[in-house]
Amino acid sequence: MEHIVFLDRATIPSHITIPRPRIPHQWTQYQLTKPEQVIERLQDATIVISNKVLLTADILSQLPKLKFIAIGATGTNNVDINYCHQHHLPVANIRGYATRSVPEHVIAMIFALKRNIFGYQQDIIAGEWQKQQQFCFFTHPISDIAGSTLGIVGKGSLGQATANLAKALGMKVLFADHKGTSICRDGYTPFNDVLQQADILSLHCPLTPETQNLITRVELQKMKPNAILINTGRGGLVNEQDLVDALLHQDIAGAGCDVFTTEPPADDNPLLQYAHLPNLLLTPHVAWGSDSAITTLVEQLIENIEYFCNGKPQNLV
Repeated sequence: MEHIVFLDRATIPSHITIPRPRIPHQWTQYQLTKPEQVIERLQDATIVISNKVLLTADILSQLPKLKFIAIGATGTNNVDINYCHQHHLPVANIRGYATRSVPEHVIAMIFALKRNIFGYQQDIIAGEWQKQQQFCFFTHPISDIAGSTLGIVGKGSLGQATANLAKALGMKVLFADHKGTSICRDGYTPFNDVLQQADILSLHCPLTPETQNLITRVELQKMKPNAILINTGRGGLVNEQDLVDALLHQDIAGAGCDVFTTEPPADDNPLLQYAHLPNLLLTPHVAWGSDSAITTLVEQLIENIEYFCNGKPQNLV
């Protein structure tokens, strides 16, 4: 009988039912797990489910009974994949579950920022309409989305789904090739060219040592002054202080961030310090979180466990 331990059930909304695997098993779940609790809670586990709890090499080396890691998300940066490969410990992630939810969140952020909806709301609250004494007022520029260029970093399922929505809205789409590459692949545009041409830049690549701080002051200064940056990928893709500085210096026109380098962010996080800016839109890592997307996620999560136990593992990383 498998002993399945879910370390962070609270990452799935409580109103979403998680089906139980159709295999003989014991199920243990915890709402949250602190780093110092991981080893104790997994001592007898043969299968672990983790969304964001770190499973480092040091932790995994102390869990001899563990046979399978089921990540409750697409991102794998919370698990030491190299250790797992070296020790033949299978790891599976979730794929293709948020191809509606994330792109719709991206498009919503684009609309909000290009039309300065948040800025106008702030002005109304501040009484600017009464001061203007006109039937309307224009304190922020308003830009159309149709005809603009969307640069996308990451051509996986989320990047392609975002591109499809963008094209339906009349946008031109460019997929950026790897930063620093000298030979561009078919269907891609050189990274620096995308930075310079894009009216909107949207990040959909995984966080790896190669993509850490993908966007810094250098990249932001190459963008158009009326461009906006959208990050629904991983917080570490963007240097947060550099992004705030770029907004303050008007190097770019706006930014939407659904992800932070540390989650939840500390009180001194640069993005939180300037959350009042009318051209900075922040959401708490919920782009993936429509009910339909989460339902698909938990169904695939349980399928990954069942397939592994039946000798036909799927979605291995």
